[in-house]
Amino acid sequence: MKDNVAALSKRTVLCGAVSVLVHASLAKAGSGVALPDMIQTLREHRVESASVALIRNGRLVAAEAWGMAGPNHAATVATRYNLASLTKPLTAEIILRLVSAGKLSLDEPMDAYWSDPDLASDPRRKSLTVRMALSHRAGLPNWRDAKGLAFDHDPGTTTGYSGEGYQYAARYAEHRTGQSFESLAQRWLFMPAHMRSSGYVSTQGVSGPVATPYDDMGRTIPVEPVTHYNAADLVHATASDYARFLIAVWQDKGLSSAVATERSRSQADLYPQTCGGAKAATCPPWIGFGLGWQLLGFPGGTTLLHTGKDAGAFTFATIDRANGDGIVILTNSDNGWRLILPLLERTRSQPKLIDFLRGQMNG
Repeated sequence: MKDNVAALSKRTVLCGAVSVLVHASLAKAGSGVALPDMIQTLREHRVESASVALIRNGRLVAAEAWGMAGPNHAATVATRYNLASLTKPLTAEIILRLVSAGKLSLDEPMDAYWSDPDLASDPRRKSLTVRMALSHRAGLPNWRDAKGLAFDHDPGTTTGYSGEGYQYAARYAEHRTGQSFESLAQRWLFMPAHMRSSGYVSTQGVSGPVATPYDDMGRTIPVEPVTHYNAADLVHATASDYARFLIAVWQDKGLSSAVATERSRSQADLYPQTCGGAKAATCPPWIGFGLGWQLLGFPGGTTLLHTGKDAGAFTFATIDRANGDGIVILTNSDNGWRLILPLLERTRSQPKLIDFLRGQMNG
């Protein structure tokens, strides 16, 4: 689950993407916009399949899938993919909608409602807040080890990518509202955003085909059904569903103006670690973690960005706050990162973002 900008930049693409034999039919979203045929790019880079949804001016204008979602199983726009860490923005949005409704707080200590048993003897747990968790400043590791959960740093003092922080915030939401997080997800996000093919766990009865993960050599990777939610990983969804979510984010649906402002404000400075040396030439003036998103502060508007990486999955989503242009890219391959730049270039998506990503890779 290495999915910050630095992780993307190293693998993220120059030309390309991987193998597949079948081309899924184009699903147009009422605009007549067609996505470029990526079959040859998939073959060149040994990516089994990809599903893409394109957003222009805050509207879903095209969706398409290419390749094989599994053995003898062509990818279509209805195929659900493991989102990997694209799960995190979903979790953040659910929590931020609850904050906007007055049911949760960004800045009250979560300890009054939830404390992980592994931290029971550490008084630093009492200072943990939702804001810290959603901006990767909780001081917790990405995931606990066999010894259990422990702080890497004092909360609020250091930026450190943490799935545990998101899981902590979700447990807080459950305990303060008295509802399961899956129920909160349906009530506060999936239903209002019309995300009918999305779910945190495999047992939620969401219908439709699911993409099989493949390693970088094109071999299938065994997976087990997801039976309990993970607030930072493993949501399965279609590209179109995630595009609907991105549009709702762009529109600030379900958020108070104050909370929407905080979501798109840098809570943690990432510029020094992202833009050293030659990379600075294509960097925006500022880069940071917001609440649920990586933020790129380009002149004229902020770009929201997130990526995801699990075994046999690479995912990418972005939207420009200024003009509502965005794209969702879901793949079921360890080589999926190779598709990002080619797809951005061939869909003419966000030239400043393309330059930034190319600079990250070449710098």
